[in-house]
Amino acid sequence: MGRMSISLDTPINSLLSNKRRVSALKSFGIVSVGDALTYYPFRVGDPVPPRAIREARPAEAMAFAAVVTQSRVIPMNARRGYRLEAVVEDSAFAATRRMPAGMARLVFFSNRRNYVDWMAMRLATGTQVIVSGIPSEYMGQLQFTHPDIVTVAPAEIQSVDVQPGAATQPQAHTKHYDVSSVKEGLDHVCRPRPVYHASARLSSDRIHETIVGILNMVGGREAADPSSVGTPLQGFETEDEQRFAAALAEAIPDILPETIRAERGLMHRAEAFRAIHDPISVEAFHKGISTLRYEEAFICQTALLQARNASGATPAHPCVSDEEQGEGLVSRFIASLPFQLTEGQRQVIDSIRGDMAKNHPMQRLLQGEVGSGKTVVALAAMLQAVEAGYQAVLVAPTLVLAEQHAETIRSMTQGLESPQIPVTLITGGMKLAARRKAHAMAASGEPGIIIATHAAFSSTFQASNLALVVIDEQHRFGVEQRESLQSKPVDGSTPHMLVMTATPIPRTAAMTWFGDLDISWLTELPGGRKPIRTFVINEDDGRTMASMFSHIRARIDAGERAYIVCVRIDDTSNDGKGGTTDDEATLDPYAVGDDEEQARPPLHTVAEIAERLQKLPQFQGIGFATLTGRDKDEVKTQVMADFAAGKTPVLVSTTVIEVGVDVKQASCIVIFDADRYGLSQLHQLRGRVGRGGTNSWAFLVSRAEAGSPAEARLQVIHDSLDGAQIAQADLEFRGAGDVLGDTQSGMRSSLKLLRVVQDADIIVDARSHAEQLLAADPQLEGDKQLAGAVLDFTRPTRHS
Repeated sequence: MGRMSISLDTPINSLLSNKRRVSALKSFGIVSVGDALTYYPFRVGDPVPPRAIREARPAEAMAFAAVVTQSRVIPMNARRGYRLEAVVEDSAFAATRRMPAGMARLVFFSNRRNYVDWMAMRLATGTQVIVSGIPSEYMGQLQFTHPDIVTVAPAEIQSVDVQPGAATQPQAHTKHYDVSSVKEGLDHVCRPRPVYHASARLSSDRIHETIVGILNMVGGREAADPSSVGTPLQGFETEDEQRFAAALAEAIPDILPETIRAERGLMHRAEAFRAIHDPISVEAFHKGISTLRYEEAFICQTALLQARNASGATPAHPCVSDEEQGEGLVSRFIASLPFQLTEGQRQVIDSIRGDMAKNHPMQRLLQGEVGSGKTVVALAAMLQAVEAGYQAVLVAPTLVLAEQHAETIRSMTQGLESPQIPVTLITGGMKLAARRKAHAMAASGEPGIIIATHAAFSSTFQASNLALVVIDEQHRFGVEQRESLQSKPVDGSTPHMLVMTATPIPRTAAMTWFGDLDISWLTELPGGRKPIRTFVINEDDGRTMASMFSHIRARIDAGERAYIVCVRIDDTSNDGKGGTTDDEATLDPYAVGDDEEQARPPLHTVAEIAERLQKLPQFQGIGFATLTGRDKDEVKTQVMADFAAGKTPVLVSTTVIEVGVDVKQASCIVIFDADRYGLSQLHQLRGRVGRGGTNSWAFLVSRAEAGSPAEARLQVIHDSLDGAQIAQADLEFRGAGDVLGDTQSGMRSSLKLLRVVQDADIIVDARSHAEQLLAADPQLEGDKQLAGAVLDFTRPTRHS
């Protein structure tokens, strides 16, 4: 029978007959051979030492060669199932270690009779085996429970080429043996073993054996189904091994160009997969990981650079403003501002002016500390587009922020032009007639500014004369949404794009996630803003909590406002483990371990805290309001208006206020369950206060235990107001995917090994090599495998 051709796209269910195993693998996102090979272990175990039975130490893994002297299957009466007991002795192996012979019992339990019978056949009396496991003592006898077993061919047929997992051929023997010699068996079982993220349904060992079995099948070894048989073994430097390595390399072609691989001393891709999943040594494992980590960096940077080159090749509307005499719209706008621009703002406005004057699209990321004045820069860019006779769209992640932008922009552009520059707001919750009118305005092509929420991504939205798209808070939008906006114009042009974020992202992270954009940083805070004083308070400290509330009352009596932030809306909302509304905090998985999670008190809710605080003597006679993502749009608008006006000076809300909400009189923010948030999110929330030049305070209320990692994380926020420093710490605590939000992962989720902080040097090196490669071969015509990998990387992933 000819061997079935197996590739990385081959479905797992066509290779494994064990349907329960297939189902368990699917729960890990493993449905194809490629998924299995890129399901990487998170560490590698130590090599198992060979020891004679008499050298056994309780609870320490060991391996030895022995002969089965007794074997029996015992039905278990008390509960359904069977117990297999075998007794082994190691006289020959013990002699090689200058030790006296020893005896041990091997025990296996199972409900499946076929498994017990199969194992009993392998452990028939007289069979030579290699045993690997952890010894324990039972009724005075050394015992191994469910050890790994490798069967060794008898001496009289060891001259026959015994292929791993295959039957030997002489007439007298029909039994399968795993290896042809004791040395080969020990070499295999003593190897270091990779450890995988597992579940109750599927242990790390079973995952390991399955992936190694799949590798064997890919390389053409007709191994038995690895989900029902012990691990098929790699051979050693034999003809079979060479054939296997060549077949594997053919089925798993290299992606990295040969020259780069040689220069960095990396493995072939197929060799790297073997070194990771079936390592000969700990060193080989780490070399395999390093190879595939560099490969990820290289694919990622090649994809980003190609995307950047491709967008640069499309036409855009050049927006040239008349700034020679200071008469242009942008100059008049800057002159009308009641404050001086910082040097940083001026430089960024100049960069954008130069970018937008070109006939290919600007692609710029503007990263600015909370309150650093990004809106002014964005408005200058939008006015440049309007002056050139085009439309500009500003996309905001929430309704509150969109309405705030519309109000701010209308007031800032008042009187700049006659007639007034049209500012159109489009949101998902608008009444039908108003929405139609707004859509008609956008479709008319009349020069002006359009401010939209996610409604801008709907198919009905069409701006026919669009030259600039500004995206506020990029981390809230997926890559696909960014691309869909750029394809909106009907005239075949691509709009200039300005992406803004206050989420501080270290430079290497920005290079990995936004490497297709030019990046500008706004680092200075505009004049008049005072540092926010930050306090971490233990919720059980009643005296400090009371004085905090008294302080907030004093600030409210002085005409200021206070935010109180809770993780959840009410007791019916999700517990943060998935399925939250769009504004409930995504709880930080690194703030608390699973075992601690069970013992944690329930999270505070908006409903509960609002009710509790209103009963406190400190807040007698004070108006409270609540705001959550569940509120209707008109309710949100009214709540924010009442808060700003001082009608309800205390606002209890979820993190819906995290981004961009700008109430000048707000001077205090209290964040309950602060130990459960990501650091960058806490930094964002803290930035909601002190925006009017007043003194301001942030209180992080926590139930974290003294000395816990959660407490250490809060200390970072307490000690620093530097967003970049906090972002660095956040990445180190959590990882880039968590910091930047899941929506980012549409295109970047294929990054499994690359660590944005620790691997900065790799990213920089990969980028420079990718630039050289693309300069010589922009379409990657000479690197078909790399071109395919780049295409896969830029597609949204199949699995959730």
